[in-house]
Amino acid sequence: MTVDLLDWPSIAADDFSCPEAVPAPRIADELSTMLVSPDPAIRDDYAYTAAARWIREGRLDAVLETLGDSATGRFTHPEIQARTFAPLVLCSVLTRGASVPGLVPEEAAERWYAGFSAWYPAEEDTRGWDDSLGWLHAVAHGADAAAAFAKALPHRRTELLELCARRMTAPQADYRYTQLEDARLARALTRILLSPGLTSEQATGWLTVVAQALHGGGPGPVPVWAFNTFATLQSLHLHVTRGITDGGAPPHAEAVAAEVTDLLRLPCHWLA
Repeated sequence: MTVDLLDWPSIAADDFSCPEAVPAPRIADELSTMLVSPDPAIRDDYAYTAAARWIREGRLDAVLETLGDSATGRFTHPEIQARTFAPLVLCSVLTRGASVPGLVPEEAAERWYAGFSAWYPAEEDTRGWDDSLGWLHAVAHGADAAAAFAKALPHRRTELLELCARRMTAPQADYRYTQLEDARLARALTRILLSPGLTSEQATGWLTVVAQALHGGGPGPVPVWAFNTFATLQSLHLHVTRGITDGGAPPHAEAVAAEVTDLLRLPCHWLA
């Protein structure tokens, strides 16, 4: 027996009012299917818009773990749009969990983290936009999820900083950041650095990953991954020194900015 799909154009026209008569498991299944679609109108305009709102409003609390497990499973999906929208769903689920203590079990968050941390630095297709598929944004979407994981699993904060460092220095990169990926990554790093209890060494230690990646660079054209790294470092310096509207500047902003400046002197030797 087939089940008719929800009337998504009508739902969108009604400002994404959640269909109360439809069981949450059915909504979760339909959303998970649509979030794989290569059609950006289905995946982004309908599925993700609805999922983000209904998760935030608590409409899908009964199936949060199901949504998280389904999203994590898509990190190994053969199609790029399926992989890159998975961290956005996890970000929504983890953010909702942070607002309602006990709603998301820690073991579930750890399970999702394992899948996310294996995927994020290894993803090879980091294009921000595709004329057919629409927004992909693996780097930006993954950065948002990294910041959410830092709140859900505070003992993973230093690992998450290093994970972001490995992402920005990934040598397989062939796409130069053109859709503000550096800013999204810098914002996520700043949010993680805002976490209470980080020592100065923890706040700056992850930059060793960046320094090691840049070690030995010489004259000649700048590789794509190095360009992305320098762009992210510049954005990070701005973020940590100016602060962000929902958190201000990190406690160790001065130390982080000093370390970042040292790395930026590699291509910009004229910096004071």
